[in-house]
Amino acid sequence: MQTRTLGNNGSNVSALGLGLMGMSDFYGPADQAESIATIHDAIAAGITLLDTGDFYGSGHNEMLLREALKGRRREDVFIAVKFGAMRSPNGGFIGVDCRPASVKNFLAYTLKRLGTDYIDLYQPARIDHTVPIEDTVGAIAEMVKAGYVRHIGLSEAGAETLRRAQAVHPISWLQIEYSLLSRGIEAEILPTARELGIAITAYGVLSRGLLSGHWSKERSATARDFRAHLPRFTGANLDCNLALVEALRAIAHEQGATVAQVAIAWVLAQGADIIPLVGARRRDRLAEALGALELELSVADLARIEKAVPTTAVAGDRYDAGQMAMLDSERKT
Repeated sequence: MQTRTLGNNGSNVSALGLGLMGMSDFYGPADQAESIATIHDAIAAGITLLDTGDFYGSGHNEMLLREALKGRRREDVFIAVKFGAMRSPNGGFIGVDCRPASVKNFLAYTLKRLGTDYIDLYQPARIDHTVPIEDTVGAIAEMVKAGYVRHIGLSEAGAETLRRAQAVHPISWLQIEYSLLSRGIEAEILPTARELGIAITAYGVLSRGLLSGHWSKERSATARDFRAHLPRFTGANLDCNLALVEALRAIAHEQGATVAQVAIAWVLAQGADIIPLVGARRRDRLAEALGALELELSVADLARIEKAVPTTAVAGDRYDAGQMAMLDSERKT
């Protein structure tokens, strides 16, 4: 397994990370036995980075990961946890809380659910604009000093927030959506992260399945699948975006690869400081994603891919209007 370095802090993780969210939430029912088998296969393949959140399934995801890691050495994996998103008993989202006392409270429960003494990287899932980022990062920094956390990350933060956070404590990575269909970070956020020595963990590299090559117009998202509410999966937007996928499929065929492999390989090729997260819930999808590591794209290949899928041709925002308004990364400076 290839490895990549977390910014200026020197820690190495696998070049691909496994995002566990879909094993508990958002994409409809998942098979627990298959989820655990997928985690086991990922570790066997050399994936060390396992990404979870305390609100994925309202704690279920962390307990699933604990089960999957039974009997294994804790130091062989790098566990990243997001916190701050609050859920109601019916699963609804009821806000974001990143107050210093809440940071420590959330961490205490995460440590219990995971059955570990420390978290490798801890990060707010969203920026809480009612709390100065300096206060949130300062609270996590106290947990670093106490030995409960090894690294600090941020998620969906804008360039100004990155700078303010970095002034308090070194930030190891920024987790943010980045794919052929979502390239907004390239203008300001990515250059700022590189200036500050902050790595990027890219989620949504397959644009929640659009770039998997397996989505079709006939496949409708169920009520429990949040893609049913995403603009890129609805109406004429979906028609437009699937046409882009077909253009990418033609290039993938020439490469002897799948659409998903080309999409992941494109993200990998954007820099050694970028670590794609793949959200495979099944072993076959994981195996397909791992194949991207064997795909070498030339400069000419990358140019053809970007011409086939121009960012200006993507139809629809990546989230609905309410969620877009919450994103610090989408705020105009």
